[in-house]
Amino acid sequence: MTENKPSRKEQILQALAHMLEAEPGGRITTAGLAREVGVSEAALYRHFPSKAKMFEGLIDFIEEAIFSRINRITGEGHALMQVEQILTLILGFTERNPGITRLLTGDALTGENERLHRRIEQFYDRVESQIKQVVRDAEFKEDKRTRATPTVTANLLMAVVEGRIAQFVRSGFRIRPGQDWPEQWGLLAPTVFRD
Repeated sequence: MTENKPSRKEQILQALAHMLEAEPGGRITTAGLAREVGVSEAALYRHFPSKAKMFEGLIDFIEEAIFSRINRITGEGHALMQVEQILTLILGFTERNPGITRLLTGDALTGENERLHRRIEQFYDRVESQIKQVVRDAEFKEDKRTRATPTVTANLLMAVVEGRIAQFVRSGFRIRPGQDWPEQWGLLAPTVFRD
């Protein structure tokens, strides 16, 4: 059985993700990306009309990967387990995709189109809304009450995750997002719901 070869568009996105990882803090140019893929700049622009569209392709990948899994997570188990799995999913995804993680911190988007920054902001807002919904639903489905409001609770949990992600990028990918996460979750979990 033969393996499906990635399309040229997928090859470009993979090369972009690789460059984001290999050149932390470096600016990605279309000339450098074309060299990495082994095509001309004109060939890049046949698949993506702009560099911003290339970044949007990676953001689409992030959203599809994360939200398709969140939808599965929220379909089973109790609320605290769902929250833990959502947070662990994001940390694991960023750990497996260091270059793409630079998009999530905005590090790779310096000087890029403001629309890209808004997409990342919307991504985090959407994850936070999912967490807020899970803890809010627990009030009705499990008769649980959050220690703070669902909004404050979801925001605190996302702040911790975003901090871990930022630390990963800032450390040059040395301090993994999942490092010590089980112990940290053990400290955070009791703060979500009242006893």
